[in-house]
Amino acid sequence: MTAAQQPGVMKGSMARVVQLTDGTTRRVALVDEPRLRLVDGVSSMYELASQATQTGDALSALVQGRANGHVLDYDEVYAGHGQWRLLPPIDHPSEPARCIVSGTGLTHFGSARDRNAMHAAASPRAGASEPAELTDSLRMFQAGLEHGRPAPGEVGVAPEWFYKGVGTMLRGHEDPLVVPRFAEGGGEEAEIAGVYLIGADGTPCRVGLATGNEFSDHRFERRNYLNLAGSKLRSSAIGPELTLAPSFDTVPGEVWIERRGERIWTRAVASGESEMSHSLRNIEHHHFKFDAHRRPGDVHVHFFGAHSLSFGEGITLEDGDVMCIRFDGFGRPLRNTVRVESAGDRPIDVRPLG
Repeated sequence: MTAAQQPGVMKGSMARVVQLTDGTTRRVALVDEPRLRLVDGVSSMYELASQATQTGDALSALVQGRANGHVLDYDEVYAGHGQWRLLPPIDHPSEPARCIVSGTGLTHFGSARDRNAMHAAASPRAGASEPAELTDSLRMFQAGLEHGRPAPGEVGVAPEWFYKGVGTMLRGHEDPLVVPRFAEGGGEEAEIAGVYLIGADGTPCRVGLATGNEFSDHRFERRNYLNLAGSKLRSSAIGPELTLAPSFDTVPGEVWIERRGERIWTRAVASGESEMSHSLRNIEHHHFKFDAHRRPGDVHVHFFGAHSLSFGEGITLEDGDVMCIRFDGFGRPLRNTVRVESAGDRPIDVRPLG
C-alpha cells in the first residue's frame, strides 16, 4: 500500500500544502495526490499568507491559482528519497524566533482523565478513608465544561495555557524529537495545531490547521504538576501538511508507536470542537488577548490538546522509537523518531560581564 492509499489521505478534499527544500531552494507545493504541484511566485507559506492578509484573497484560491503544473512524486518526497525534503509546513523564514509555539491543555476528555490520574498519584490529598478531593486538573477541566463555550460576543473561562518555545524548536515530518540529557523522559502527544499569522493591523489570521506532535516530559510533570511549564520546553513537530480550510467539528485519527519495525502501541483518537471542553473561538481569544501575541508579522503555532497518551498506558519511549500520528482530512501521517541524549545533566555556567 502506498502512502497515498493510506487512511486519512483524502483525494478531492480541502486544499492542503507542504513546504519543502532541495537544500538550496525552498518551495511551497499543493498536495494533489499522489503528486505535489509546485506553487509559483513564493518560497514560503509565510510569504503567501502575508499576501492574503494584504489582498483579502482566500489563501486556498491563491494556492490553487498558482500551482504551476510542475509536479513532484509525493511518495518519493514523503519517504525522504531524492533531493527534496519536507519542512514544517509553516515557519518564519527570516526570523525563527518570531514564530511562537504554545498550547492549550485539559481540553479533551481523554487527556483530562490521564492528567488527573497523574497529578492525583503525585499529590494525594485525602486519607485512605476520606473521599478523594478533585485535583486542580479536574477543577480546570470542569470549568471548561461549564464556561468554555461562550455565546457569540461573550468571553468564556480561560483554558490552561503553556509555552513551548520558538521556531528554532519546531520540527517537521521525519525530523527527530529529542529527549535532552537533563530530561526524565519524553512522550508523544497527538494533537491538531492551529497556525496563525498576525496581520499588519494586529489582527490574528488563521492560516490553517496541521497534525502535530506536542512532545513533552510526562515523567518530570508527574513528580509535581508545577513542573508542567518546564516539561513543555521541548522540540515539537507539525506536518507534513497544512490544511487551509478544514472542518473542525469531529476529527477522528490514530496514533501509534513503532519499535524496531513493529507496532507496540496504537490508539484511536479524536479531536475537534465536539471532543473538547472549549470552543476554538474561546481558545483563540485567550491566546490572542495578550498584546504581545498580536505583534504584526509574527507566526503562532498553537497546539489544541491531546486525546490520549501512550505514557498514560504505561509506555516508556526509547531511543529509535517512531511516533506516528494521523487525522482524517489532514493528509499523510506525521512520523518522528525519538532521539534520547546520553543521560547526565551538567551545570551551565554564566559569565558575568560586570
